[in-house]
Amino acid sequence: MQRLLPLQEPTHQGIKAEETNAEQLYTAASIVNASRISMLCFFRSTGISQNICSYDTLIANLSLDSDSRPLKGRPVKDWRDPSLISIDIDLEAVLDMDEKLQLLSSLMTFTAIWENEYLTWNPEDFCGISRLHILPELVWTPDIYVSERTEEDQSPPVPYILLHSNGTIYWQRPLRIVTACSLDLYKFPFDIQKCNLTFGPYTYSVEDIIMVQKTNSTQETTTSQRNFAKGEWLLKGIDVFSKNVTNEDGIYSKVIYEITIQRTPVLYIINLIVPACFLVLVDIASMFIPMEGGERLGFKITVVLGFSVLLLILNDFLPNSEIPPILGIFCTVCLIIMIVSIIDSIFISYMLHLSAVRPDVPKWLKIWVLGRLAYIMCISTKKDAVENSTVISNTKKETSDTPSSQETELQDRRHLLKEHQDSPEIKLLKRLLVEILMIRRHLIMSKKEEEAKSEWHLVAFVLDRFILILYLFTVLIIAIIVVVVWVF
Repeated sequence: MQRLLPLQEPTHQGIKAEETNAEQLYTAASIVNASRISMLCFFRSTGISQNICSYDTLIANLSLDSDSRPLKGRPVKDWRDPSLISIDIDLEAVLDMDEKLQLLSSLMTFTAIWENEYLTWNPEDFCGISRLHILPELVWTPDIYVSERTEEDQSPPVPYILLHSNGTIYWQRPLRIVTACSLDLYKFPFDIQKCNLTFGPYTYSVEDIIMVQKTNSTQETTTSQRNFAKGEWLLKGIDVFSKNVTNEDGIYSKVIYEITIQRTPVLYIINLIVPACFLVLVDIASMFIPMEGGERLGFKITVVLGFSVLLLILNDFLPNSEIPPILGIFCTVCLIIMIVSIIDSIFISYMLHLSAVRPDVPKWLKIWVLGRLAYIMCISTKKDAVENSTVISNTKKETSDTPSSQETELQDRRHLLKEHQDSPEIKLLKRLLVEILMIRRHLIMSKKEEEAKSEWHLVAFVLDRFILILYLFTVLIIAIIVVVVWVF
């Protein structure tokens, strides 16, 4: 095994040697700087300005190509002076709006301006060079970030920043970010959304960095609207203001951009609203299909299935929120009333079936449907009910007055046996009379059954028209509410 040597304390000679090396390095650096200054004075006195007019000479003069460049702290000569950061954005496009996750993807041009007190020069000393493009890694840059950002920065890199002779630095680059945005979709698809972009330092407090906006709200809105790409969203305005945010670590300076955008509703009108209205109108028109056949029930079920597909498409656009959009409420109410009309069609088909099995209408149906509901809906049923009651009472009297069929046959046979001595003409007339009486009884009974069926049909008609009026009234009320909410 390798033995570890004990640490030795530095001797007086070693310390003296290190001090000598440091003095030599300092002397060499002084000689280099003195040679640079002498070369500049020589070129300036002799009129030779080839090296002074180059960018490399300016970079060397600013010490940007050496290890002593000012990167370690804020570029101020007095640490008590805060750095003033002026920012500006130019919103160019809304790339995507995810309503489910409530995320806004936007593209903009970001500009930050600040001063570096160590990087200044006289343009006359360098052939009129007043600005210089340098790498961002060579100078101090503020740690500005967006508070609402949810994903990593997807912006394309810009390799240079612009440095002016007075020490002002312009940092301009395209910014593509995905930020969180609280959406209010109550008026969807005629909604207007407001999303905030909060710019500020991550570590520097207000004592170190003060954030200010370069332009006011009016100038910001005008500039952004001029370059904004029109698509699903339209830019209504941008409000910008500065604000100090208090945190546990201290007070931080922020600049907040409140972006107001409006949705273009044409696509949703064509794909959602118009088909939904047509399906509702078709379902209302299906209420006039005759009740006897089963075509109405099948047609209504088909309409409800088509309307359910529209609800699924609408559900893909909208997030789960406490306040649902008014369009979703309208579609849900229409779907409920469609299902109620289907149940009404099933009940009417059952009543028409009962008219053949059970001729008499229950008394409670006569009271509530033919009596009260028909009176409210102004459907006249008194005349028919009176006629039906008189016919039924007459038939009952006739059936009670007339003996049964077996008794009549026995009586007829007895009369024939007793009167066999009558002439053939009288016998024929008596037989014809018996047959006519039997036909009359049969007609009375069939008429009674048909009138009972007509009562069932009348009950079904009253209920069907009640559902139709309820359908029209509900759709009209909810449609007026939706239009009022969208307009105002």
